[in-house]
Amino acid sequence: MMPILVADRGEEQIVRKVGGSPDVKRHLENLGIVPGGNITLINVTEGNVIIKVKESRIALNKEMAMKIMV
Repeated sequence: MMPILVADRGEEQIVRKVGGSPDVKRHLENLGIVPGGNITLINVTEGNVIIKVKESRIALNKEMAMKIMV
């Protein structure tokens, strides 16, 4: 397992685990980021990570992205 932050860009991954506090987990779940779901790393910039979940692109800060394990 590794954080989505270090996954290959453009390659679809399966979410293995979502860490963090219950509030963080709930927030990510509301965005569609759940264990067993598919996620794709689109881009990493200085402070943000852009991921694709289902048909949506979502921007997260790096701290939040580190909690998503693929």
